[in-house]
Amino acid sequence: MLFLLYLGLGACAGVMAGLFGIGGGLIIVPVLIFSFKIQGMSPEILTHMAVGTSLATMVVTSLSSIKAHQEEGAVNWSVFITLSIGILVGAFLGVYTAVNLSGHVLQKLLGVFAILVSAKMWFGFKVNEGAKVPGNPILMSAGVVIGAVSGMFGIGGGTLSVPYLRRISLTMKQAVGTSAACGFPIAVMGAISNMLLGEKSMGLPALSTGYVYWPAFLGIVLTSMLFARIGARMAHVLAAEKLQKMFALFLFIVGVQFLA
Repeated sequence: MLFLLYLGLGACAGVMAGLFGIGGGLIIVPVLIFSFKIQGMSPEILTHMAVGTSLATMVVTSLSSIKAHQEEGAVNWSVFITLSIGILVGAFLGVYTAVNLSGHVLQKLLGVFAILVSAKMWFGFKVNEGAKVPGNPILMSAGVVIGAVSGMFGIGGGTLSVPYLRRISLTMKQAVGTSAACGFPIAVMGAISNMLLGEKSMGLPALSTGYVYWPAFLGIVLTSMLFARIGARMAHVLAAEKLQKMFALFLFIVGVQFLA
C-alpha cells in the first residue's frame, strides 16, 4: 500500500518539477514525513530520511526535466555552469547543517519554510526585473545560497532560483528551464552527502543508505521521470495560476501541521 503511495507521489512531484521548475521536493518531503510516521520510523531521523530520499529522487527527476526543457531551448547553460559551482558547495553545507539538527528542530524549520513559500506562491510577489547577468563571483555566491537552502530542506531550489533568474533578465521560459537544470547538482551533492553523513545514525531502517530510503526512492522515480516531462511540456502551453494557488494552500496546511 505504501509503495502505491510512493508511485502516486512520484507522479505529482514530477509534474510540479516540470511545470514550475521548483523541484518535486516541496511535495515529496512532507508526504514522506507523514508516510514514515505511519511506518513507525524514529521521530529523530524521519525528517532527515525524507529530506535525503527526496534529494536522491531528484537526481532522476531532474534529468528527465532537463531533457524536456532543453528540447524547448529553455536552458541557459552558461548561467547554469557558473551557478552550479556555488550550488555544489552550498548543497553540502545545507546537508551538513541539517544532519546536525535534531529531527524536531529540522521539521519546525521546514514548516516555517513551507509557509513562506506558500505566501510567495499565493500572492505572487513581483520580481524586479531588468538587472544584467552579474559576474561569476556574484552568480557563484547566489548558487551557494540556493544550494544551502535546497540541501537543508530537500528541494530542487526553484523557489529561490526562478525569481533570481528572472531578476537577472532571463525570460520566464529560460528561468524555469535553467532552474530545472540547477536541480541536478543540488540533488547529486545532497543525496551523496545525506548517504555519507547519515551512515552512522542510530535507528536507520532496513534498505536504507544513510538518510536515503530505497523503497521510497524506487516508487517515486518509477513515475516521476515520465511525469516530469509531462509537466515541462505543460509549462510551455498552460497558464498555471490556479494550480499554483492550490499548491500554495497545500504548503500552508503542511507548514501549520509541522509547527503545531
